[in-house]
Amino acid sequence: MTHDEEHHDGAVHEHDRGLSHDLPTLFSRRRMLTLAGAAGLATLAACSSGDTSASSGATPTAGASTTTPSPSASASAAAGTGAKIPAETAGPFPGDGSNGINVLTESGIVRSDLTASFGTGSAVARGVPLTMTLRVLDTANGSAPLVGAAVYVWHCDREGRYSLYSDGVTDENYLRGVQAADGTGTVTFTSVYPGAYQGRWPHVHFEVYPSLAKATTASDKLRTSQLALPEDASKLVYATSGYGASAGNLEGTSLSTDNVFRDGYSLQLASVTGTVEKGLTATLNVPV
Repeated sequence: MTHDEEHHDGAVHEHDRGLSHDLPTLFSRRRMLTLAGAAGLATLAACSSGDTSASSGATPTAGASTTTPSPSASASAAAGTGAKIPAETAGPFPGDGSNGINVLTESGIVRSDLTASFGTGSAVARGVPLTMTLRVLDTANGSAPLVGAAVYVWHCDREGRYSLYSDGVTDENYLRGVQAADGTGTVTFTSVYPGAYQGRWPHVHFEVYPSLAKATTASDKLRTSQLALPEDASKLVYATSGYGASAGNLEGTSLSTDNVFRDGYSLQLASVTGTVEKGLTATLNVPV
């Protein structure tokens, strides 16, 4: 089970504790890891320091181009065993109606480009370009692609602020959006690399729904989880202008001490490829 999040922009924001109180039926991640261990995945519980900088794909570079692997090429070995991605709290800034604000019912939320606000919002999030490619897998059907599923993603901007909630961006809704999975179970979002705020490892929140209709009515949610971004890519991004305190905040935590990922992150650590100059791509299989 996750613990309280720490200080963010000078104020205390309990990113996980708040919503976990609102969602008392949330699955215990430790229970999930125990079940996975029974399937031969006990290593998921290990949080060695060596894993902190690990990436499931090629390492991004500051200037040279890299080839981004297709997420549909193969499912992860862990997903093939029927293990689901760990369930997490959505934090107090989900925007799915569970904590006051519901952006999922608004016209414009179904989109692939998350950088600009829609509707009455006008701001555009700035930062290193990030493409997120998630492939939803059906563990009840041999980890086959879950065609037609819908994914809602959201994350903070490079200053560590969440649209709809944080001071200065309460009238904005950027870095939030929903997509329906294609024939390979894949959704793709264009965004910017999130900043690292105090007490949390760089991450992206997401929720999986059985269909687009269910997502836009915030009903019958299949899973809530978080994507972890690797250390090597984050260091490159946070060396660029605009990311403020992110480099220092990254140094102050690790995957093995982060209050969400410290009890196992093997299924949540994305592969990141590309360059800071041309943009990065984060790829993750999402077994549900």
